[in-house]
Parts: sequence; structure tokens; C-alpha cells
Amino acid sequence: MPSVILALALAAAPGSAPLKMNDIAAVGTHNSYKQAMPAETMRRMRALEPKTAEALDYSHRPLVEQLDHGARQLEIDVNFDPKGGHYARGSSDPDLMKPGFKVLHIPGIDNASHCVLLTRCLRTIKTWSDAHPGHVPILLLFNAKDEQNAARGGINALAFDEAAYDALDAEIRSVLGPEKLIVPDDVQGSYPTLRDAVLAGNWPTLDKARGRFLFALDESPAKVAVYRGARKSLEGRVFFINTDEASPAAAYLTLNDPIADGERIKRDVAAGYLVRTRADANTVEARENDTAPRDAALASGAQYVSTDYLWPDRHLSAYVVLLDPKAPIRCNPVRRPAGCTATKLEPAR
Repeated sequence: MPSVILALALAAAPGSAPLKMNDIAAVGTHNSYKQAMPAETMRRMRALEPKTAEALDYSHRPLVEQLDHGARQLEIDVNFDPKGGHYARGSSDPDLMKPGFKVLHIPGIDNASHCVLLTRCLRTIKTWSDAHPGHVPILLLFNAKDEQNAARGGINALAFDEAAYDALDAEIRSVLGPEKLIVPDDVQGSYPTLRDAVLAGNWPTLDKARGRFLFALDESPAKVAVYRGARKSLEGRVFFINTDEASPAAAYLTLNDPIADGERIKRDVAAGYLVRTRADANTVEARENDTAPRDAALASGAQYVSTDYLWPDRHLSAYVVLLDPKAPIRCNPVRRPAGCTATKLEPAR
């Protein structure tokens, strides 16, 4: 066992049950790859779609800076491009000509990305992870983009069918080996369904989950049904899926309104599910310095709370989702694991 992990093995008091990976709470980012739209593009959008322009007026620092600052959930939008070049119109970026999934928000409109190629995003994150082997499991939340944007000056995305999802799983596995992944089969084990395993508390221990990633497909019921196919749960798949608590594939839930869904989040976290919620959306809270959703999200017990403001955007307000740079991971406020010590959940930085 690496010494840095051994030093963390007593995060719970002696004699108490080992901490599980769902006993933590952390902060992450929404559309983590996104850079600011070019000024001229933003000017045109403000004239045509002022509300949309306002909602898109945010950006993030590079992925490594986010991870260094304590983000333990990243969100990535993927666009299917098996032959390459589908999203290259009007761009000189050679990466857009290469086959493989592209990481773009609104192709042809909101294109600025810290890593256009999914494989590059994943390699960047893996390199950081390898240099910080004691980190808690990082949730990589994906949207499978299929919006048709040509009518508004963008590029129509290619549809996600089962073959596209198979290619997505394969592309992830081409960068991240099994030693870096927590997949549904790891949680389900010998239980009849993934849901049965989760309700029985079969998530890996925190120490076994250190240095690893889990993937969640945050999509509509119709789209996750295509990904799941005829499987009873998610056998053989990379992604957990956003679903409801009654599904045999239930393990992860996206519940993005921490005020309206606050009690549901608490119940689901207490039952054993992993939950992601949002502290803010569409720049609304930052413009008004409204901390009520943020505070509700942090109190809800959701293991991953997403924000666009790990750092404040001073041209809007002082709004920020606060992190302690020395101990950014918290003991889960709902699960309240006995003896959990926040300063021992990850190495001191």
C-alpha cells in the first residue's frame, strides 16, 4: 500500500467501520472544460438571445487548477465524432479534425474548451491523479450532446445510439485502466441488481476507492435507456446512470435543486445512493450573490455539489462556493460516519 494511502487509512476512529466512498462530501464544477466565449460571439448572442448570453457568461480555469483547488467532481460534455471533422466548421483547431469524442458546449457557438479531445481531458486528469494517489474518488459527470443547433448558427450534433455509447466506453478505457476506475460491476458484486448492492452498503471503502474515478451519465430517461440496453442493471458498462430510486440500475442520482429536492437528497444519501446537486446555475446566484441554494446544497448531504464559482467572478459579485484549501473534502453531513476526521480524508496540501 502506498505510504500516502497508508497514512490515511485511519480516517475513522479505531474500532469503527471503515469509511465508504459515499461517506464523503465534496465540491466540483459544472461544464468544467468551458472557456469564455469570444467577445464578438458573445456580443452577437447578447443581441439575439440576451437571456442565453447571460446564462453562458461564465468560464473555468484549467482542469488541473480546479483539481488543485479541491474540485472532486468534473463535468464534461461529449459530442460523437467517429470520423473526425464534423465539428470543425469555421475553426482552425487541428484536434477537431481527429476522430474521437469532442468536448464542446454548443458546437459552432460556444466552442472554447480547455481540451477539445476527450482523450486529452482524460489524460490531463489521469496525470494529476497519478501525482496525487491519495485523492478521494473523483466523479466525472458526462452529458451526451445531441442538440440540433444549425438553425441558430451552430452545428447539429450527431446522435448517440448504442454504437456511440459503446465507443464512448471504449475511449474511456483506452486511457483509464481498471485500476483507475470504479464501475457498476465493482459495486454490484454478487448482488442481484446494482440497486440491491447500493442499499446493502456495497460501495467500496474509501481507501480502496482512492486514486480512482467513477463516471455518471447525466441524461434523460430515454437516453440512459439506450446506454443501458437490455441489461438488468449496468453489467459491463463504464457509466453509472441518472435514474430513479426504484430502478434496478439505481446507484447515482442527479437532483439539481437543493431547495426543492432537499429532503429527497437527504433520504437518498442516507439510504446509500450517490447524489450530485448544484449550488448555482446559469449565473443567477452569482449575479444576485444569492447563497441560499449553495447553503442548502452543502447541507443536503449530496456527495458532490457542482458550481461555476470555485473562485468568485468579481465582475458579478463576491459569490463563491467556499472550499478549505487545506481540507477540501468533508465528512458527509447526513451519513455522519463515526470518527470521520475531515483533515484525514486526503493528504494535507
